Amino acid sequence: IAITGSVIAQKATTTSAVVTFDATTPKDALPKAENKAVIASLDKTTGAVAFEAAVNNFAFTNPMIQDHFNGEKWLHSTEFPKFTFSGKIVKLSEVKFNKNGSYTVEVSGNMTVKGISKPVSTSATIVVKDGATTTSSAFSIVLADYGITGGAIDGGKVAPEPKITVSASF
Repeated sequence: IAITGSVIAQKATTTSAVVTFDATTPKDALPKAENKAVIASLDKTTGAVAFEAAVNNFAFTNPMIQDHFNGEKWLHSTEFPKFTFSGKIVKLSEVKFNKNGSYTVEVSGNMTVKGISKPVSTSATIVVKDGATTTSSAFSIVLADYGITGGAIDGGKVAPEPKITVSASF
């Protein structure tokens, strides 16, 4: 995803969106991370939405889990340094960007992890307040769809379908 530094009135970008990765299970509460340096964009005219997260910016409380997360068997951050989402707001006309309010919308697009793109559709909340726009969404992905498998998942220490939460302020 290429995001330029120039921002036109209808396209908003931020470099401080937040993505959380929650693969906790009843056996292990540690596989949860947060990345606070995510690039996100929202085009209020076309409904295009996107985010890009550097894999090695995800912070876990346990350094060993962070090493595994970035390792070859998981996200292999040296070969695949980021994961991305690119999509569109369905029924964009229902969102009034010039009027304070909270809008629940459907977003459809493609999530790319380890070079593998898969379709994702989810609901999102857009809040407009005094000209500022915030967005949030939560969805799950299937790790095996992106070639991520292994003993920790099979043993119940890592959820096979972690929850991904994305929030951004524009």
